Amino acid sequence: MPSDPGPGEVLVKVREVGICGSDLHWYLEGGIGHRRSMYPQVLGHEPAGEVVAIGSGVRGLSPGQKVAIEPSITCGHCEFCLRGRHNNCASSIFMGSPDLPGLFREYAVMPYRNAVPVPSDMSFTDITLLEPLAVMLHILELVEIHLGDAVAVMGAGPIGLLTATIARIAGAARVFIADKVPHRLRLAEQMGVDVALHSTAGSVRDAILDQTRGRGVDIVFDAAGAIETMNTAIRIARPGGRVVFIGIPSESNLPIDLHTAMDKELTLQTVKRSNHNVQGAIALLRSGRIPKAFVTHYFPLERTSEAFETLAEYSGGVGKAIIQIP
Repeated sequence: MPSDPGPGEVLVKVREVGICGSDLHWYLEGGIGHRRSMYPQVLGHEPAGEVVAIGSGVRGLSPGQKVAIEPSITCGHCEFCLRGRHNNCASSIFMGSPDLPGLFREYAVMPYRNAVPVPSDMSFTDITLLEPLAVMLHILELVEIHLGDAVAVMGAGPIGLLTATIARIAGAARVFIADKVPHRLRLAEQMGVDVALHSTAGSVRDAILDQTRGRGVDIVFDAAGAIETMNTAIRIARPGGRVVFIGIPSESNLPIDLHTAMDKELTLQTVKRSNHNVQGAIALLRSGRIPKAFVTHYFPLERTSEAFETLAEYSGGVGKAIIQIP
């Protein structure tokens, strides 16, 4: 149990936490990009909880209230925060990084502005989906999906499946998805993807170019973060198309096919976190337009390592895994 919340802080009882692909990078590789883990490091940044206690000066929250948690603590007054780009805050601290413990724990104290009140009838599982869904909404702040676009998604993990769903909602006429794991492709089909491609059974590039008569797709989202998928994304985008890199690569130095991108005058876009889009995510999730078939497994807190191994091995038909804390 942490200390009591101070002025402007709240104490939150964590109830459920989703495991993100970036958590797996910390777990399996001991870091993300150039950043290395500092042990012991508590992971977890997709939590649902309820307020236990509030400090002085806290407004809009009360004990017993369900909350989502914005994992990035930002200053609110730097150049980037004032421009509405909180994800690029010059002094941000991210829960679950070496800078601050994450939420695979029972209780946490945090600035009250990072505890976002949610409707009382939302399930804790739904609340855990708000952070990754908010990332999708931030992507739409960066890249517009036009009505009638052909869209491809590389990687059918939870983020890839959410990306395909959002592309359809935003107006894409046809959505392709590719992955090396067969059960993930079955989940994609359950969630309404038009064409699911098994990447180890044949060339994804050839299949998509064949189905688009050599044109390619208007926009490609790489949610896998592998060198192969990132370069395939560049090669299946149409001339003048757009490629969005969402997945986090394991490698520090990447041999990206920039010549092909330049030859086709592609727009290459990277993505960082959710940029405080939780309110829009709440509205979208409550609209009923987000299928939840990708949430497949639940583990208690004491079996968190088993959950990570299940995800790492793609075993048991796992899609999204949730840690539950009684």
